[in-house]
Amino acid sequence: MLIARSMQEAHLYMDLHACVCGAEEFEREHRLEDQDGALVAVYEGVCPQCGRTRTFEFRMSEELPPAPPAFGGAEPSSIIDPGEFLWIGDRASTESGLRLLNTTLAEHREIRPQTAYAIAAFEEVLKFLPEGEDRIPEHRFTSKLGRELYAKDPTRFTRERIESALERKRSILADIDRFSPPQG
Repeated sequence: MLIARSMQEAHLYMDLHACVCGAEEFEREHRLEDQDGALVAVYEGVCPQCGRTRTFEFRMSEELPPAPPAFGGAEPSSIIDPGEFLWIGDRASTESGLRLLNTTLAEHREIRPQTAYAIAAFEEVLKFLPEGEDRIPEHRFTSKLGRELYAKDPTRFTRERIESALERKRSILADIDRFSPPQG
């Protein structure tokens, strides 16, 4: 059974795994079950494209889940690989960056959650770096998407590149907070 460190991670996993027909999104209903003493989150819904019932079950980690937008604690995910997290971080960063360029400073506060989500994804990538190593080992890429991204440019998975990307994104978040403070 899949082990999720948080509901946020479970939702991302479902978002990354399309229906057999190719549809990516579906409305999900959620329930929690006790299965042999373990807390299991069950998500079910009908694919809007082909009508198949989609079901995902996640045994929830016993560790207290982090507050969103974080996906998990100190350990790396066992269900989402570093390439998938990088892809999500890139996608969220691009979308939020375009919105930042096309909105007034006063509207930047609305983009903060998406920017924080991108940072959380990049923080997850870092968790796959072994202590004292400068790059994520190739065997950590277990998804098709992750392996493709690694094959295309393995230098994106070096400590220096990941930390540099995180620093830039954190700087953007700090600018949002500075120039578009919350309404109080």
